[in-house]
Amino acid sequence: MNSITTLSLFRFTNLKSKVWAFGQMQFAHSALATVQGLQFYKLMGSGRDLGFSPLPDWGVYALLCVWENEQAANTFFADARIFQQYKDHAAEHWNVFMKPLNTKGLWSGKNPFAPSSDLDDRNPLIAVITRATIKPSKLIPFWRYVPTSQRPIQAGCPGLIYTKGIGEAPLIQMATFSIWESLDALKNFAYNSPEHKEAIKLTHRIDWYKEEMFARFQPYKSTGLWGGVNPLSSYLGS
Repeated sequence: MNSITTLSLFRFTNLKSKVWAFGQMQFAHSALATVQGLQFYKLMGSGRDLGFSPLPDWGVYALLCVWENEQAANTFFADARIFQQYKDHAAEHWNVFMKPLNTKGLWSGKNPFAPSSDLDDRNPLIAVITRATIKPSKLIPFWRYVPTSQRPIQAGCPGLIYTKGIGEAPLIQMATFSIWESLDALKNFAYNSPEHKEAIKLTHRIDWYKEEMFARFQPYKSTGLWGGVNPLSSYLGS
C-alpha cells in the first residue's frame, strides 16, 4: 500500500490551552511513539508570519505524520487519546491528507516521504513543505534576508491557497507549509519572483543550511476547520 502524509494544525486561544500545547512539545512524544501505523512524525510550533519567522506564534501548533495507509490515520484521528486531547484544548483544528509526489533532501537524516503511485490526475492541487536546519554560524545572514525573501508572499501570490511557517525549534529548525491551486501557480512564484530566485542563489553561495528538504504533495482530503472554514472544501468537495 502507498503511505500517506497528514499535517494537522491546531489553534489555541487562551492562556491555559497555550501552556498545555507548549508542554506537549515535550510530553506528547511518549504517546505518539506507540501509535500503530505511524512511520514518522514531527511535533512543531509555528511562526508569527506566513513563512519563516524568528517570532513564535504561541497559539498555533502542528503535527506532521507519515502513515503506512489512510486507515491508520483515520483510526488515530478518531480514537487516539492524544489526538482527542489536542482537539479538546484547541479552539479549532484542520487535517490535510496528502500523497507524496517528490522529495529532495533529508529530514533528521532520512527521507520519510515515499512517492505515491496512487495519484489523481484530475486533482491539480500542490502542497509544499520546505524545511531546513540552519547552521549556527549562518543564523545572522539568514535571518537578515528572510524579510526580503518573503516579501512576495506577504504581498499575496496568485494561486496561493494557504501558507504557514512551522518548525521544530525557534531560529534553527524551520519549515514552511503551503498549498497552491496548481503546479503552474507554484512555478510562477518559484521562478518569477526575484526575491525567491535570489534566495536560491544565496542558499548555494552562503551554504547556510546544515540539512534541508523540499517535498511536494498532492492534497486529496481535508477535514476540520481553519478560520471557521475548511480551506480546501471548494477544491476537494470535503
